[in-house]
Amino acid sequence: MIFKQFKIYFSFLVLLVFTMSMHAQIDSKKKPVLIQATENENDTLDASPTIPLKTSTSNELSGLNAPKITPQLKMPKKEFSMFGEKFGNPGELYSDRIKKHEKTIKESEGLGTKGSKVDVFFGNHRTKSKHVRVLYRDYGLEDGDYVRVSVNDEIIQFRVSLRNAFKGFKIELKEGVNLIEFLALNEGYALPNTAHFRIVDDNDNIIASDLWALSVNVKGTIHIIKE
Repeated sequence: MIFKQFKIYFSFLVLLVFTMSMHAQIDSKKKPVLIQATENENDTLDASPTIPLKTSTSNELSGLNAPKITPQLKMPKKEFSMFGEKFGNPGELYSDRIKKHEKTIKESEGLGTKGSKVDVFFGNHRTKSKHVRVLYRDYGLEDGDYVRVSVNDEIIQFRVSLRNAFKGFKIELKEGVNLIEFLALNEGYALPNTAHFRIVDDNDNIIASDLWALSVNVKGTIHIIKE
């Protein structure tokens, strides 16, 4: 009986020792193994502590000059205008340039104003006819000349274009002087305003005939006297 108890205790002791031995081996594996460093003459690694770089407060960084601050650009005080003036009307300016260019061409080609700048009187002409026809045409280049025709201060043709062919109208004459006026409204593009007029009676006889070369707003006047 005593031998059996001893055997049990001995077995328990052996198991306890074995268990403690195994636990010691496991703990030994968890601990780090320190290996002492040895100096090597061929080792070129500089183990000296790193010195932090100083922050530069000058205008030079790493040998390069810091960029200079460009002063703020000032805008021109006067607003740019492609037409030469701030509030210019483009249409009017363009028209003025065309007129100047046209004038230059006419002067260089000898087409300057050669018409009369004062009113022209074509004389007194007598007739016994009750009616006359007033005819007119452009004897030169058909260049867009316009005239206004009045009889006894009454406008008969307010604005009529002069063509190379005769055209006109018929009027009844009053006793005495009948005043016929031709007013040059423009000079066309081949200066001046040029025309050929005729006054013809009932029998197609020419009572008066003449030519004019007038500047703008100049009149050509003729008197037809009924006897």
